[in-house]
Amino acid sequence: MPKGPKGEKRPGDVIGAAVMVARIATGEIQEKTTDDGKDAAAVALGRKGGKARAKAMTPEQRAEIAKKAAAKRWKRSKHN
Repeated sequence: MPKGPKGEKRPGDVIGAAVMVARIATGEIQEKTTDDGKDAAAVALGRKGGKARAKAMTPEQRAEIAKKAAAKRWKRSKHN
């Protein structure tokens, strides 16, 4: 099954795609995306993964990552 630009599953044939668009337009089915177009399940997993990663790190590791991120942001803003 082909995937759309955001990775969503779509019908492979033209007729199937047209039927799906008609069902979405009439409200028969709904696309599972957030307001910004991202897949809701992927967004939820992303939140879960970030918390697990932070929990597994030591406070020193988190501080080092935060310092690197701040340095990148400041470096980038000086050139703009």
